[in-house]
Amino acid sequence: MKELMVKAFWDEKAEVWVAESEDVPGLITEATTMESLISKLKVLIPELLEANGVIFEINGTEQIPFHLLSERSEKIQRPGHV
Repeated sequence: MKELMVKAFWDEKAEVWVAESEDVPGLITEATTMESLISKLKVLIPELLEANGVIFEINGTEQIPFHLLSERSEKIQRPGHV
């Protein structure tokens, strides 16, 4: 199976990481930490691929590679400027 591309971005207002993927139909999930997001993706990706007929009958030995590309923008205050 080819490596799947998953994109994640930080939603500053909701204070969560949001992940989605064009390679995994129906994938959109969020988590407060990157570690939690990765844990969720490890469960959701195989479930969604199987549910959408992309792969069939996942067994415990088959690996599904995915690449997680994350993006987060921040602002900093210059010293002495409030």
